[in-house]
Amino acid sequence: MAQTAPQTLILAEDEAGLYLQATTQAVWAPKGHTPCVRVHPGREMTHFYGTLNLLTGEEVAQREPVMNAQATARHLEKLLATYPEVPMLLLWDRAPWHRGPAVTQVLTANPRLEVLFFPTATPDLNPQEHVWKTVRSAISHNHTETQLAKLADSFEQHLTNTAFDYSCLEKFDFVNLCARFN
Repeated sequence: MAQTAPQTLILAEDEAGLYLQATTQAVWAPKGHTPCVRVHPGREMTHFYGTLNLLTGEEVAQREPVMNAQATARHLEKLLATYPEVPMLLLWDRAPWHRGPAVTQVLTANPRLEVLFFPTATPDLNPQEHVWKTVRSAISHNHTETQLAKLADSFEQHLTNTAFDYSCLEKFDFVNLCARFN
């Protein structure tokens, strides 16, 4: 059982969508020179699966055109290949694409990968949300990129080349955190 093995990796997973349309955040600008963020009229988008290693801050990211059980299964296979032969405890939400025959097949075939669901409607508990916020601030807020593929490349590179420091124990006291999972 992964939860009781001392060498268990604890991972937090979530998904995010990336649009070409820029989102905004506050920026400094010279007085009288309001920054202009152009808005792309289209709604094209891509999706990212992201999994944070809570010990190292390493991110395993995967770009997918849609979020469904097959894409989730591919991401689970990527996790298994990234961390071979070690038990893993995966924390994730109750999204519908986390269920289905493809996901069940991967989990059944790989008992070293155990899943623990976050309580319903508690994104504040998921450390991967912190990663999305950080990467969006660095890459997709206030951007001027005109091609989704290039923006997605920058987003993915930032995910995979950055160590994300986050501790659940600093944000929530341990007793409170454990009580939410029961």
